[in-house]
Amino acid sequence: MVILFQTKPALLAGAAAVGPLEGKSVFRSYFDMIADDERFQEKTNEQGQKRLIMNTCQLVMDKAKIKNLDVDYFLSGDLVNQMTPTNFAARELAVSFIGMFSACSTSVSSIIIAGLLTELGASKLAIAGASSQHNATERQFRYPVNYGAQKPATAQWTVTAAGYALVGPHQPDYPYMVAATVGKVIDYHETDPFHMGGAMAPAAYDTIKRHLQHRKQKISDYDMVMTGDLGKIGLKLVKAMLAEDGIKNDELQLIRDAGAEFYGDDQAFQAGASGAGCSAAVYYSYVLSQFMTGRFKRVLLVATGALLSPLSYQQGETIPCTAHAIEIAMN
Repeated sequence: MVILFQTKPALLAGAAAVGPLEGKSVFRSYFDMIADDERFQEKTNEQGQKRLIMNTCQLVMDKAKIKNLDVDYFLSGDLVNQMTPTNFAARELAVSFIGMFSACSTSVSSIIIAGLLTELGASKLAIAGASSQHNATERQFRYPVNYGAQKPATAQWTVTAAGYALVGPHQPDYPYMVAATVGKVIDYHETDPFHMGGAMAPAAYDTIKRHLQHRKQKISDYDMVMTGDLGKIGLKLVKAMLAEDGIKNDELQLIRDAGAEFYGDDQAFQAGASGAGCSAAVYYSYVLSQFMTGRFKRVLLVATGALLSPLSYQQGETIPCTAHAIEIAMN
């Protein structure tokens, strides 16, 4: 399904806050806050993630010079059971709340819904995005951090990060939404939770291909196509799949991945970064800043998500995945 935004909802402000380890990111100069404590001075990882969300939303509001009473909707999600950190952050923000879950693709699915609410005239200002917290997520989906389990080379590092954007009616000096492709659920029967890039690559390929076909576009029509957190292995896979369709190498070079680049070439992070906050933090800091400086005129952001749960894994299910795309431009 491809959505065309007739009123061109704008991204009026964006912000990203991250944990101390994420201060090693190649994108660190674009982050608005780098905390010196993984838990943001709170007692638990989940409470720390709640604080991470609240801090990031406050940064967005400060940039836009608004207060929470000016915000019509808060659209957000995370990876913890029942999105507990986001729910508690929403309680503190006291804004009409729509909880979103499409795993690590929530960074884009939330923006799409915010754009639609704006398009309908139901929202004048909405904050949308996603977050993740390393320890809380690893404990839930894999092993407790203090267990010290060795991870394979295909594994990715769940970031402690949050990224949010303020969505409102079109304004000429801000990047705006042109079109979006809502992803299908794609399952290539991957079962290894340490190989998320391989599981999600087919979903990214499907969404990119459908978006380009429906829009009658080529990759070269964009300054950049950036996927969310395929990591280094998943990025190679999606490029290989597109190459089989005849897409040439010069166009494939325009495809980047936030997770593959997040920690640069640091081998300690195996195949790269992941987590709902990975693409959110990069999209709503680095990418938006490149629009405002005039470097980017049109980009396609494709966030990927692995739709597994601890229960589905324990029951021997495969890992279904999805990818949502948002086309952003600026005059």
